[in-house]
Formats: sequence, C-alpha cells, structure tokens
Amino acid sequence: MTGRPVVAVQGLGFVGAAMSIAVASALDATGEPLYDVMGVDLDDSAGLARVAAINEGRFPFETTDADLVGALVEARARGNLSAGTDAEVYGRASVIVVDVPLDIDWRAEQPALRLGGFEAAIRTIGRHVMADTLVLVETTVPPGTTEKIVVPLLAEELSARGLDADSVLVAHSYERVMPGADYYDSIVHYWRVYAGHTEAAADAAQQFLETVIDTANFPLTRVGSTTASETAKVLENTFRATTIALMDEWGRFAESVGVDLYEVVDAIRMRPTHANMRTPGFGVGGYCLTKDPLFAKLAASELWRSPMEFPFSTAAVRTNDDAPRRIAERIAELLGGSLDGRRILLLGISYRQDVGDTRYSPSETFVRAARDAGAEVVAHDPLVSHWDELGRDTPAVVPPAAGFDAVVFAVSHREYRELDLPSWLGDARPLVYDGFGVLDAEQRRFLADTGCRVESLGRGSPDPLPTEH
Repeated sequence: MTGRPVVAVQGLGFVGAAMSIAVASALDATGEPLYDVMGVDLDDSAGLARVAAINEGRFPFETTDADLVGALVEARARGNLSAGTDAEVYGRASVIVVDVPLDIDWRAEQPALRLGGFEAAIRTIGRHVMADTLVLVETTVPPGTTEKIVVPLLAEELSARGLDADSVLVAHSYERVMPGADYYDSIVHYWRVYAGHTEAAADAAQQFLETVIDTANFPLTRVGSTTASETAKVLENTFRATTIALMDEWGRFAESVGVDLYEVVDAIRMRPTHANMRTPGFGVGGYCLTKDPLFAKLAASELWRSPMEFPFSTAAVRTNDDAPRRIAERIAELLGGSLDGRRILLLGISYRQDVGDTRYSPSETFVRAARDAGAEVVAHDPLVSHWDELGRDTPAVVPPAAGFDAVVFAVSHREYRELDLPSWLGDARPLVYDGFGVLDAEQRRFLADTGCRVESLGRGSPDPLPTEH
C-alpha cells in the first residue's frame, strides 16, 4: 500500500483509457504521483483485452499520439496505474470517474434511451462506494441524468447497505476528449465545465480536476447544476453537428454552380466572428455527434415528462447520416449513372483523421450503399487492420490505383495527404473523388494533368452541372 488516494476509472473505452493515464500522470511538486489509479472494465472479451493492454503498457486502441503512449509507459513504470475487472476497487477509491457509455438507438424511427448498461454501472458503484467519495460522471448523458438517475440509484444502493443516502459526493464534468494527434492534450490541456449535485460535491470536483488539468492556462467553468453541465455538452455537440449538416447542402450547391466552397469559407473565416465555420465533409461518425443532438428531445420526454420537438437537431442527425449515401449516388452519376460492376477503392475507414475508431463511421454507410448498388469496394485505413462492423480485414498498405474505376478519399489521414501520387497512380486513370478536402490544389492539378477526372465534395467544376427543373 502506497498511502496515496485511489482513483477508479469505470470504463476503459476511448475516454476512460485516456483519462486513466491522465490521472496517473498527475504529479506533486517533487515529481511523485498524486494517485494510484485503477481502470475497471467489464469481464468480457472487449473489457479483458483493454485491461490486458493497459497492464502490458499498451494503449488499447490505435493512436498516433506519442504523448499519450509515453504517459502510459511512464505511469506503468512508476507503478501507479493498473487495470482490472473487480468492482471491489470502488470500495477503496476516494474518487470514481464514470466513463461508461449511454446509448440510444438513434437510427430508429422513434429513438429511445438505452439506460440499462449505464444504470447497472451506477448500481455497481453504489454497492461498493465509501461515504465521502467523489463520483464524477464524465459520460455524455441526456440533461437531467445525474439528478434523476445517478443520485437516486446511488441513494437506493447506499440505503440498502445501511448508509446515509446523501453520503456520496456526486458531480458531472463532461469530457472533451479528441482522439488523434492531440489525444492526451485534450484532457490535460483543455477547458472543463463542471457542476456538483451539492455545493460540497462541486468543491470536491474542482479540487480533483485542478490536480489533473492545467487549470492555470485552461481554467475550469462551474455552472449552477449538473443538468446545466449535461446540457452544455449536449448543446456543444449539437451545435457542431448542425453546422456540419448545414455545409452539406451548401457543398452540393457549390458543386452545381461551379464554386469552390473551401475558397468561399476561407474568405468568410477572415471575419473573426466566423473563424470556426465548417467545410463540407464525408459525413459524421464516431460516438458523439451521431447521437448527441437527439439527447435533449429524449431527455424532455423520458426524464422530465415534458415532451418537446427539436426539429433542427433531429434534421441535423438525419442529414449527416445520409451524406455518405448521397456521395455514393454522386459517384454513380460521375461514372455514367450506375455503380453496378464498378470497382471502388475507398481510402479511409475511421470516422476522423489520425484515429482508429470506426464506430458509426460514414465510410461504413458509403460501403453499404455502394455494395447495394452493385459495386465492389476495397477499403484501406492506416489505423484499421480489421473492420469490425463489416467483419473484414483491410490491406496493410494503400492498394495501387490500377484496376479501380474510382478512388474515393474519405478521411484526411496523413498517409493519404503525403501519398506519392505518381508511384501510386502508375498507368491507371480512375475517377478520383476527394470527399474530405484531403488533396491540395497541386495534387488535384497533377491528377487532372495525367488524365484522371478529379472531383471534390464542395468544389464545383468550372462548367456548372445542369440543374433539374
């Protein structure tokens, strides 16, 4: 026993695994660790694989962030980071960080919250947690979840153990983790919003977060309630998803009238109030932006019993989900009206650059649409060796262009941005479709000069396509 406070991180997914490393990397003025950290996951194949990876000094997911990997190696060398599946650790923890998923069937005609797994995780904590422990929920949840689900469930479990129902400090502070090149920095060098169910819980959350995050340069923001903190995360992601959806229709307009929308957006961004304006993309994927805009509507109905409509948020989810199918239709148009019998090389499987996460990837939607239209699709991604959702292995290197009718750039991985185009292209002259601004002007010019037809999402041809009347 080291005598250091124990922090248990519940859930070793893309957020929890990185959070475990960040907390284990919190050091005092002499360079000694502040906490002993235990990452906890389920006793199933996925959970056991993540636990084994952490204990072997490997990050459980593909990552390009050397800082994250280095911090993991250092924490393991110090001996203050380990992982397991035994919930008993919650009974020894001074802080429990909740990083388990809360899902919805967002593609259903009538989406609904799937609370079972999240509620079971909270009950597990309640069966072990000590009095005065800080339970910090980082999971993105519908507004009202901490107040109406977490606190009552913990109280119920504590009462069953003969403990004071209000003896645990419950707070919410949503994560802003961005897997990719700045994975680690998105935790320790980034702003945080937080709130407590009580004032004491908020104070405890602040004290803990100040030891993990560089709050001197990235100050914390306390809001008035856990519901306000939950709302901030949902609105934050809804704003992003909605502005992405907005650019989808403007990208199609730019293509139809022969305008380069990237050039237009760059011009607009010169105005400081519009510096974060989006550009067209292949679609929205990952665990957050695909579903989070629906959380407020479901919270209003299922948690607050006060149904409301959220037409813009709902439309954004549907627009973004449909984007890859529209791209498949566009490529069929460029290939003469049909994908039947065509061979397509798709470059990029993950939902964003420099990430190996394929959850709800727009590339999956594209592949399914293209296959339904009769095409054969070969997919590559430098960070994905096996595509779980489609049950297929992927090539280790970028396949040459020869033999393909079309090549689609879907994700702006560095490997694609730095692709040796002459060697890769050889004598082939496929249609090249840039679906995410991967290729720069010089690369597009080279491909066009060699005889390829080059088309880009949001970049219209010099001669506008005829519009339908």
